[in-house]
Amino acid sequence: MMNTELFIAQRLYKERNGERRLSKPAVIIAQWGVAIGIIVMIASICIVVGFKHEIREKIIGFGGHIQIRNYEANFDGESPVTATPEELQQLRSIEGVELVQTYINKPALAASGEEFEGIILKGIGSNYDTSFFASYIEEGEIPQFGDSAASNKILLSRNLANKLNVKTGDKINIYFAQNGVKARRMTLTGIYNTNFSDLDNMLAITDIYTARSVNDWSSHSSTGIEIKAKDPARIEETRQAAAELMEEIADRHNERLYIQTVDEINPALFAWLQLLDQTVWIILVLVVGIAGFTMISGLLILILEKTSHIGILKAIGAQNSSIRGIFLYYGVFIIGRGILYGNIIGLTLCYLQQQFGIIGLDPEMYYMSCVPIRFSWILLPMNAAMFILSVAMLVLPSMFISRIEPSKAIKFE
Repeated sequence: MMNTELFIAQRLYKERNGERRLSKPAVIIAQWGVAIGIIVMIASICIVVGFKHEIREKIIGFGGHIQIRNYEANFDGESPVTATPEELQQLRSIEGVELVQTYINKPALAASGEEFEGIILKGIGSNYDTSFFASYIEEGEIPQFGDSAASNKILLSRNLANKLNVKTGDKINIYFAQNGVKARRMTLTGIYNTNFSDLDNMLAITDIYTARSVNDWSSHSSTGIEIKAKDPARIEETRQAAAELMEEIADRHNERLYIQTVDEINPALFAWLQLLDQTVWIILVLVVGIAGFTMISGLLILILEKTSHIGILKAIGAQNSSIRGIFLYYGVFIIGRGILYGNIIGLTLCYLQQQFGIIGLDPEMYYMSCVPIRFSWILLPMNAAMFILSVAMLVLPSMFISRIEPSKAIKFE
């Protein structure tokens, strides 16, 4: 059976004779204060989660979760990592490893007509997963890069293509400073655009055979090895297992190797993302405070408006705790409706932004062309926390009821 406090609260809250009771502006303001708080909370969480996901996925797409490089390359820029196909297969067999791929990075100068631009030419082979670049192709296509023959094809970013004033099908001269000057003439077959300007402004893709031939390296040598993990949450465990194996491999080839995770390679970017987390928590605290203040104000006004009702209830024997329960239930109705409206509006706005990219961004500043949205399970506990905190903040003003004297309250009106 329904308890008395809940029954009275519902009767006060519901319409009667076509006229809503207790429909003071304070109630509407309190209800929409909660709703706006929920909208801001949903937008903040979805945007920050979206930013973190998009940036992390782009960094991983360019370099994997883990990278293995030669320690000496930090000084001479040329020392390779040596690993035979059998040794690479050992890496792939490690639990937690999804993909192992080799690459060669080579500084070069790209020229087309009178335009020149410094680039980092990344040589990749047939074992390289190009799905990341394929998802950002704007023009042309990604060629089939091999390990045993020069393709004479190149993939550029939109930024580089614009600077060189070229389009797909055009010829580009690539110059290397390697024991003099070496040159290669390549055909532009595709243009990608990730909006990640730090790398888009310099990275070009070609086959690993060309990069090896310029360096005069063997087929087992590469600038580094990229590892993609099956479970990003267990990257550290995967790195430890890979480090143990690579220590043995390095000893065989008389090399010194080091292994870094994506977080260690890009500390500034991930520090920025951590700062975004802190900003969201500050916003959420302010939102809860504002929503709680409007609810407290609304409840106090309701109590003052119904002083005579409180006096009558006390006169017929109702306890202070019981009367407080009535107004707390009433507050719950307001908070519940505010949270419902806030979720409907907030989730709808985020969905529209996710699908249509209505709000744009400067790619040079934010590494993406529109505000990213990603829905997260954390919205559920945050909704629950918002509800609990808002209700808890009503307990103190509800105690004002105990100070109302029945004899005076009945004469209040």
